[in-house]
Amino acid sequence: MADFAALRRTMVDTQVRTADVTDRPLIHAMLETPRELFVPKSSSGLAYLDLDLPVGGEGRRMLKPMVLAKMLQALNIAPEDRALDVGCATGYAAALLSQLAASVVALEQDEALFHAAKTTLAQTGNIEIVQGILVDGYPKAAPYDVILVEGCIGVEPEKLCQQLADGGRLVCISGTGPATKATLYQRDLDDMTSQAIFDASGASLPGFAKPAAFVF
Repeated sequence: MADFAALRRTMVDTQVRTADVTDRPLIHAMLETPRELFVPKSSSGLAYLDLDLPVGGEGRRMLKPMVLAKMLQALNIAPEDRALDVGCATGYAAALLSQLAASVVALEQDEALFHAAKTTLAQTGNIEIVQGILVDGYPKAAPYDVILVEGCIGVEPEKLCQQLADGGRLVCISGTGPATKATLYQRDLDDMTSQAIFDASGASLPGFAKPAAFVF
């Protein structure tokens, strides 16, 4: 029987802290949240490894712990913030967000993953789990102070950025091919800025693929 608590501490000590993640509430959340509950039972022994874990759907994967931790830290989440988790999959990142923000909307379009998240997060009171098209976000509950996009996107997240509050932040992995980077978007009234913050990779999210170029 695996000692998941020990594996969780090792994950934080060797993958998260060593990547310059110093946010104490985030580290506490990662130490307290059983990642093994959010992967298929057959993969529970892999839950704390430094890799993107398949969770089902159309090639959907959980982001590796280091990448997810650095993305969450970049959002600079305050306890009063409203968060949107785009592509929540089985709900691991939403569970972390629920310990950092006042409320979380977890959006998933894959039906099986949506039901998995609802089951696993049933007892978490400040998370609303909704099913819908990822690229459209969830304008019904907007505006959001922070938006986490759990995967790689090949196009600008225009609809999602429109759902940010003034001062709001969005983080995603952007680009195509091997040169993908975690990117932070920030809204200042009607202005939107973006900056690449670190090299990162992740599975592509449905609906965010860059259109194929026309070839003569």
